[in-house]
Amino acid sequence: MDKLVITVTVDSSMSYPGNPNMPPIEDTRAVAAEYIRAIDAGASIVHHHGVHHLETEIQADGRKLSKVDFDGWRDLTERIRSERKPVVQFGIASARLPEKIKLMTLAPDMMSYAFNVHDEYFRPDPDYPANEMYALHPRDELEEFCRAAQANGVKPEVECFYTGAFWNLEFIRRKGLLDDPVWATLFLGWEGGAWTPPTPDALLYLVHHLPPQTNWNVSVMNPQLQWGLLAIAIAMGGHVRVGWEDNPFLPDGTYARSNAELVDVVTAMARATGREVASPDEARAIIGLPVGIRV
Repeated sequence: MDKLVITVTVDSSMSYPGNPNMPPIEDTRAVAAEYIRAIDAGASIVHHHGVHHLETEIQADGRKLSKVDFDGWRDLTERIRSERKPVVQFGIASARLPEKIKLMTLAPDMMSYAFNVHDEYFRPDPDYPANEMYALHPRDELEEFCRAAQANGVKPEVECFYTGAFWNLEFIRRKGLLDDPVWATLFLGWEGGAWTPPTPDALLYLVHHLPPQTNWNVSVMNPQLQWGLLAIAIAMGGHVRVGWEDNPFLPDGTYARSNAELVDVVTAMARATGREVASPDEARAIIGLPVGIRV
């Protein structure tokens, strides 16, 4: 069994806007400090959102997605890399393709892209309005993204909200546009039309239908059920993602004061099962990345 690769994702501005500990996303110094604390606790991948803003309504192209602040992404990336050497994974799979390709010039190790539709609904707190995202991701768009990723030396993180993403993964891989091993993240409990229930049965179903030569990582957006599902994933040999974006609450239901506290819970789970936690360089070897920081 591989060592456990832990991904941390800090930005809860869309998913849990009531989180009192989340700094403004424009405060890249404070956000970078959160990532650095999480790396020191055992995270090897930082899944970051740079600086971004959700569109207020559906646009002429039929999408309601996030707009990217390129300079904000560059600043946050540089702040993290100046202090630590994690695997840098650019998130916001909801950004439009031209913006994603431009962000590749910042040399991330990995970049997220949804291999299924975006249909997400965030409203854990009724005191805040719902944040919603919508977009189709046609196969020609997935092909263009993967061609650009290969040209820029960026490994895709294949976001999978249901098994249709697996079909698209294999379709694109047959074109020679996804290098083995593929890195796929399974999303459970993310509300909206792409929802898969956060249950052990759903996790087992997804894992049992994964294409071959695919490393799997789990993201669960459900404060009550996340920790049990992550424990199952760790015992099965999968990898896990934690952080304020997915769930800002500790197992006792209180807000985590830092993302490092959430990473601590996962590292304790791993130790309890006898599984070691991967360092950033060990994570690179598992993922299929060159060892060492990209510049």
